[in-house]
Amino acid sequence: MDYKKVDAPRDTHTQDHNELDAPTNNIYEAVNIIAKRADQVGEDIKMDLHEKLEEFATQNESLEEIFENKEQIEVSRFYEALPKPTAIALQEWKNGEVYFRRPRNEQS
Repeated sequence: MDYKKVDAPRDTHTQDHNELDAPTNNIYEAVNIIAKRADQVGEDIKMDLHEKLEEFATQNESLEEIFENKEQIEVSRFYEALPKPTAIALQEWKNGEVYFRRPRNEQS
């Protein structure tokens, strides 16, 4: 997913629980699904950030040779400015972009 184009809010807002639990008819199940999706989003962002920062890794680990790299700072600032994974997952949930299933009902 391209997190540059996410329109999730960067601050917190009170949510209407009737809107959140509409697809599942259970607020606890809805929150659990959103939390699992937020974990996935957070892991994706973390892996993407580590891949980009590995380009700036140096072979010498000496403290005297550490210097500021403007490109590395820009990459870090971009990822700091992204909405939190929970906000992204909540926005995806509201837009109906999160797939979930109930395996206990499928086995019957």
